[in-house]
Amino acid sequence: MSGVLALVGGDEFREACTFDSELLEASGGSDVVVLPTAAAYEHPARAVESAAAHFERLGGKAAGLMVLNRRDAHEEANVHAVRNSRFTYLTGGSPMHLVSVLKETPLWDALVAAWNDGAVLAGSSAGAMVLCDPMVDPRGGAFTLGLGLVAQLALIPHHERWSEDKAKRTIDLAREDLPIAGIDSQTALLRDPDGSWRTAGAGEVVVFCNGQQTDLSALPQ
Repeated sequence: MSGVLALVGGDEFREACTFDSELLEASGGSDVVVLPTAAAYEHPARAVESAAAHFERLGGKAAGLMVLNRRDAHEEANVHAVRNSRFTYLTGGSPMHLVSVLKETPLWDALVAAWNDGAVLAGSSAGAMVLCDPMVDPRGGAFTLGLGLVAQLALIPHHERWSEDKAKRTIDLAREDLPIAGIDSQTALLRDPDGSWRTAGAGEVVVFCNGQQTDLSALPQ
């Protein structure tokens, strides 16, 4: 049975991200492997430092795995670390870079295998977007290919800050019956091992399908 999946709307590792305590407990341990891949060109070490301080406050221990390019995603030591991690966290940054690094690599295969074996997997902003397919292109709100851990779902992170015009374009371009989840910052859309969805954190999650606002029941199981 797969583990808990957390799709976070952004501004991760903040005090209001109270759901991280629950994720840590669900992992059955205290260690968190942080992949700052999406932040490769945006001070990835700072993302790791923020994660370390955040999880230390929660009684955990977060350490960075500096997978910043495709070569790193083929390194045996990195693949082994992800495969054996009980809680892996993908930070925010560039979703396009994150997809280009992880797609069709041994590290991505290890990440999926660990989650399928019950490990907790969390992604924030870019880290959440890429886990779905199709993926919203943040440059204009259209769609592109994601990594597809969750098929038939697209995400809008930082939804409270997403422009109305861009959000409308995304909703209008969505194919029939494709749910779009708008997730606020410091807010998580959580998928439990039984396939059910729920929300947690500081803000709201809004779901659209076929151009209309709906609820979590529209999300894939």
